[in-house]
Amino acid sequence: MASHPTDRQMHPILIDVRQIAPNQILMMYDLRTDLESATNVANYWIRSNSVRPTGISSVGMSPALSAANAIRPDMGMITPVNNSRRRFVITFRENAMSGVLHVVLPCFVNLEGRTGFRGENWGTFSSNMFISM
Repeated sequence: MASHPTDRQMHPILIDVRQIAPNQILMMYDLRTDLESATNVANYWIRSNSVRPTGISSVGMSPALSAANAIRPDMGMITPVNNSRRRFVITFRENAMSGVLHVVLPCFVNLEGRTGFRGENWGTFSSNMFISM
């Protein structure tokens, strides 16, 4: 059976990330999100261009994403900005290592009022990379 774009479940897409402090990243989604899934750190991975994860990254360049290499609660937390349900800040316990390329990879973040999305929340036009300061 062929899949058509209209068959796909609507979901928020991460459109921009910015490092706003040595240990903080601001994330912006295109649509309003479900707060429970958007603030669950286990729904996020930060890939670095290092072989092994360092600083704020949870996974290096080679491994596939898995529950074992997602961001853990002991690494940081996510808080909503204002009541937009589109902007969030990840605050880490460690600072990002300067000069490292990071890619923010959210999955399983639902639209406001919905549950059950089991895919990726980034796309072709996501600006989800940054070089840490």
